[in-house]
Amino acid sequence: MTDRAPQVDRSLPTEESRDLLALVREIAQREIRPRAAEEEDAGGFPREVFTLLSEAGLLGLPYAGEFGGGDQPYEVYLQVLEELAAARLTVGLGVSVHSLACHGLAGYGTKEQQGAHLPAMLGGGLLGAYCLSEPASGSDAASLTTKAVRDGGDWLITGTKAWITHGGVADFYTVLARTGAQGPKGITAFLVPGDAEGLTAAVPEKKMGMKGSPTAQLHFDGVRVPDSRRIGEEGQGFSIALAALDAGRLGIAACAIGVAQAALDEALAYALDRKQFGHPIADFQGLRFMLADMATKIEAGRALYLAAARLRDAGKPFSRQAAMAKLFCTDAAMAVTTDAVQVLGGYGYTADFPVERLMREAKVLQIVEGTNQIQRMVIARHLAGPESR
Repeated sequence: MTDRAPQVDRSLPTEESRDLLALVREIAQREIRPRAAEEEDAGGFPREVFTLLSEAGLLGLPYAGEFGGGDQPYEVYLQVLEELAAARLTVGLGVSVHSLACHGLAGYGTKEQQGAHLPAMLGGGLLGAYCLSEPASGSDAASLTTKAVRDGGDWLITGTKAWITHGGVADFYTVLARTGAQGPKGITAFLVPGDAEGLTAAVPEKKMGMKGSPTAQLHFDGVRVPDSRRIGEEGQGFSIALAALDAGRLGIAACAIGVAQAALDEALAYALDRKQFGHPIADFQGLRFMLADMATKIEAGRALYLAAARLRDAGKPFSRQAAMAKLFCTDAAMAVTTDAVQVLGGYGYTADFPVERLMREAKVLQIVEGTNQIQRMVIARHLAGPESR
């Protein structure tokens, strides 16, 4: 791995945000990047890194300062994610998932709930996870079957959630469960402690990439949750989930560009150093054009996710733009990492160089938080309205 940190020419709104990005780069270069390959290969989850990020105030950046957040606009927060993902996707995506898990309470909780829970969630060393998908309910999230039944002043949650990032290691889970009739209007959101009685995690999935980030099923066997941990109104859960996913898709887009940037940096460093036929291979036009296309995809993706972030920061609708950013940036990451492997040739296919890991990691970004086929459906509905069927 090249020891150079990616030095992207960033557009940042304030001197404070520039200092923040400098801090993130320092932490990434010192604490994350050097151990990324070894820990990913061993499947090691870097909990100590998330503790460090929490202590540095980096786990609650887009949330209100009164509850321990960083009061940063999404325009800045997403560029932090990009830097972290460029160093190690397990960390960048982990911060994005944590932010997703905080979204419901921060946006829809009462002041009492926010005061009771958000300070620890945003800056108290806790790590969160988001529980929407189920074994038979992925893209069709509104058909989820995990149930929450009233029992006096509590709720009893029973069912299984699947594909949960941080499953089994999170300190809290934002859980979507059915409290009413079938369909999206019968779903409610809950904040469930990670050590709740009756909550167990399965053995983590064996994955193509991101081996350091545990992804596991969660089993809820009559998990008792007080009504004070219900987020929003009964039946409001699906709209809360969709709002969270719009923001979360921007996080995935930023992570994808971070992975792509890391792959380009590796490919460029190799091409400048590797000689064939008496010249660096970066002198050959065919390869130069590959590098140019890779860089162009990255710049276009970064501009797209930042444009969507600025809409969000301005309080304007951004759902369509979030879907576009997630779609384009993750497809770009897959293309760029594949080309990076090609630039390195046989070396790119070995674990001695990081581009093969980056290529494996890029693939999952086309799947998580709504597959890219779902993103195309979302975009088309904004353009042409709902399907007539």
